[in-house]
Amino acid sequence: MVKDGAIVGRRAFVGGGFAIALIGVPSPAIAAAAGSAGEMYGMIGRMIAKPGQRDALAALLTSGSGTMPGCLSYVVAEDLVNADALWVTEVWENKAAHDASLTLPAVRDAITKGRPLIAGFDSSAETRPISGVRGAQ
Repeated sequence: MVKDGAIVGRRAFVGGGFAIALIGVPSPAIAAAAGSAGEMYGMIGRMIAKPGQRDALAALLTSGSGTMPGCLSYVVAEDLVNADALWVTEVWENKAAHDASLTLPAVRDAITKGRPLIAGFDSSAETRPISGVRGAQ
């Protein structure tokens, strides 16, 4: 279910944290389940752009995503069924690295610019990554 106007503000736009950033802050129970500072932290979310704005939103989400300290992976993908939907998948060294990214000026600016492009969100999850393959550098 899409939640129009439920954008609280966050960061994933330029590099990770965007899904929760725009959906809201997790409950204390979810935050506690996210694990200790030594465990990797992940997020997966599907956002719905306003009609015809998916490409602009994707461009904003991917700009500067390579400069996020502690971000191990940040993937923005087009949904193959819904022409207005994007999936954002991110992996962080730990939850603290993700949370710290939300204070970066570039992230805050991207959130401000991205809000008008977003119609809502319909799926999201916090994860604890246990395995993965690093891409070629």
